[in-house]
Amino acid sequence: MTDTARWKSTVYVGGLAPVVTTGNLHDAFIPFGEIADVALPKNENPNATEPHRGFAYVEFEDAEDAKEAIDNMDQSELFGRVIKVSAAKVPKSSTSGLGAKTALWEQEGWLAENAVGEEDHQAADQSENTRPEDPMQGLEGLDLAGPKPE
Repeated sequence: MTDTARWKSTVYVGGLAPVVTTGNLHDAFIPFGEIADVALPKNENPNATEPHRGFAYVEFEDAEDAKEAIDNMDQSELFGRVIKVSAAKVPKSSTSGLGAKTALWEQEGWLAENAVGEEDHQAADQSENTRPEDPMQGLEGLDLAGPKPE
């Protein structure tokens, strides 16, 4: 299965109670179709008392099963909490775009879109040779600020 197809068949489950486990999530979502994987991200803070971060990803074998789970489980109750179930968003790449770990101008995609061609250099040279009209011309008599004295 391609990465795009995997994200289309994955749902985000948010607002989970601390007692929820991957087994609980599997049992809650299995009525909607075959489940490929359940990911319950652990809390990265070593001092945290919660066993997980309060959200999970449930990956189904089929994208239609994911849609069915979203339609039926969004705003439902699981272990005393109302959960949010929606389509999972593709994570942002750490190698391209804003927020990447490399400078924007060092990325291949940005260079391809914003590379300066020979035509751009020629247009810049021509604009330097032709001076625009002075925007202050004709304003010599208006040295005083405020209303004209009568």
